[in-house]
Amino acid sequence: MFNHLRHLFEHLPLKILSLLIAVAMWWGVAHDPVIEVGVNAPIEFHNVPDNLEISSETIPQAQIRVRGPARILRDLVQSEIHPSIDLQNAMAGERTYELSARQIQLPHEAEVVQIVPSSFRVQFDARATKQIEVRPRVIGTFASGYRILQATAIPEQVTIVGPAKRVASIENAITDPVDASGVIGRATFTTHAYISDPLVRFVNPGAIRIVVVTEKSTSRAGVP
Repeated sequence: MFNHLRHLFEHLPLKILSLLIAVAMWWGVAHDPVIEVGVNAPIEFHNVPDNLEISSETIPQAQIRVRGPARILRDLVQSEIHPSIDLQNAMAGERTYELSARQIQLPHEAEVVQIVPSSFRVQFDARATKQIEVRPRVIGTFASGYRILQATAIPEQVTIVGPAKRVASIENAITDPVDASGVIGRATFTTHAYISDPLVRFVNPGAIRIVVVTEKSTSRAGVP
């Protein structure tokens, strides 16, 4: 009996402190007010078929209203909300998808109250690749009596990939301008190529070299 009492009162101040902390935590949780917040989150697409491209320029977003304890939601950020759509069976064309609460990953103790919009439409197109010409852009004022004889891009062609209809409409890529002012003879510059369509991309993005060759001319110097 004495041993039991001795163990009971051993480290008594620490045990009392632990009990007080536990009671305070329980009290805080039990009396934590419930609040609602709205968060705008981009839709995550999972299992996109390899032969398809999303051809909608705007990434769908949803405003998700969430209810839960204030201690959880007061500092809620967009990265903690994950609305997702499974595109495993998607096909080319326009498709409408419903977004429900069970498709949204949330912090523990939070629940979805409302989703706006609850459905959205996505445009799909077949994936296509194509080789296109790289057109160099050369600017500058050349030395008196010289003009550009030749400007060559290396590589001369690049491969692009994207939605089939958009890829088909692109004929060439244009480089950022290089300033060849004062070049006499031959000079090489490094730059990058650009495609105006945001849904079409380079298969192997990288730097482009432009070789500029000038020659003597009877015309005065100028900007090409």
